[in-house]
Order: sequence, then C-alpha cells, then structure tokens
Amino acid sequence: MISLEGQVAIITGGSRGIGAACAVLFAKAGANIVITYAHNASAAANIVAKVEALGRSCLAVKADVALEKSANVVVRKAMEKFGRIDILVNNAAIWTFGEIGDFPASVWRETMNVNVNGTFYITNAVVPFMKQRRSGKIITITSTAAQRGEAQHSHYAASKGALISFTKAISTELAPFNITVNSVAPGWVETDLNAGIFKDKKFKEAVRKGIPLGRIPTPEDIAGPVLFLASDWARHITGEILNVNGGSVLAG
Repeated sequence: MISLEGQVAIITGGSRGIGAACAVLFAKAGANIVITYAHNASAAANIVAKVEALGRSCLAVKADVALEKSANVVVRKAMEKFGRIDILVNNAAIWTFGEIGDFPASVWRETMNVNVNGTFYITNAVVPFMKQRRSGKIITITSTAAQRGEAQHSHYAASKGALISFTKAISTELAPFNITVNSVAPGWVETDLNAGIFKDKKFKEAVRKGIPLGRIPTPEDIAGPVLFLASDWARHITGEILNVNGGSVLAG
C-alpha cells in the first residue's frame, strides 16, 4: 500500500548493503532513484539494472561524499535528469577499528569526513530544492553504537551520535517547510561492511544470540523501515530515531 509513485530518491552508498536494498525497495514502491557509489562501478550498474527491470529510472553517480563539491554534483545531476528531489537517504558510511590511546588521528578524521561531513554536504545541497517544493523526506542511517557507544569504534559511535543530534536539530528547523527528518538506527546487519568480522563464526553466533529476536537482520530488514519513513504513512513523524535492532538495544 505504500506508494512513492513519481517521486525521486537520492540514496548515498546505494550500490551495496542497506543502500542497495533501499534502492530496490523504493523502486518497487514507484520511485525513480539516484544512487552514489565510491569505487565499485559494477555493483552500481547491477543496482541500476535491478531498478530499471522494475520499470523505474536509476542514475548512478560516482562520488566522494566527504567532498562538498561531490555532493553538489550529485544533486545537480539528479535535478538535471529528474527535475525534483523528494527523498534523501543518507546511508554512505565507513566503519573501522580504532583503539583509544593508540589511535591515528587520520582514521578519526576519515570517519568524521565520510560519516558526518558527507551527510551534511548532501543534505545541505538537497534542502533548497525541497524548500522550493515545500515537501521532502530526509532519512539518515545511524546506529545503535550512537546510543550505547562501541569499544574500539569510538570514532564510528561519535560520528553516528553526531548524526542523531543533526537529525533532531534540523527536524524542527525544516518542519515549517513540510520536510520531515528522521533516522533509522540498526544494530548488526548482514552487509559487506560486517563481512570481515563475521568471518569469525563464533563471534557471529555470539552476535546472533545477543539479539532477542534471535537473528541477524538482512539489509532488506532495514530498508523496510526506511521506506515507511519516506512515505506518507509517516507524514506526522519527524525528529525520530527508529531503532531496528531486534531488541538488542532498548533506547527511548
């Protein structure tokens, strides 16, 4: 029953994982799609093909989200092709190891540049067009790490915590323009981002057992709530952090 017919969604990091699942699900709901990707052109082409097989248009743009000029290019190309932007899904992010006390500052900066600055740049570029239409949906993928912290990943937790505050702050700022701003906060997910650490089968099983619902979610399990927040079903929800973690972290 959810319909995004005729709408246009930009999904950063849309060539794999949660972003790719969102692209396909949004297309099924009727949206045309713009995805960004960092390196893997073949993965991006695969998502374009999947979206077009559903009868929708899809534009893949190679972009370094940590650069403001890249964000501006993405938005310009989206407007040139489709003439409107209705939905922005801030999904592009990195997750790396960092032990405090022996932590290269370069790793900290890289995480903040991609996760925080990248989200700011694309959002800042999109909002003027949403304001013109007096309509828009912005959904940012954060994390349970933002709410509980995460040892050896303090930079990631801090970056996602910043995005939760960013979400709440601009939600009230943009409400007069009928633009809603929300976040989906997953826990562990079966994605490429976690593929390396999940090679440790004992660790992966421990993660599964730590989730009350007893399963590690797929990217599609996260894409569904994102679609909900992008739809008119969620038109009176803004500034919300929707936890999608199988009950592993209970945060108000």
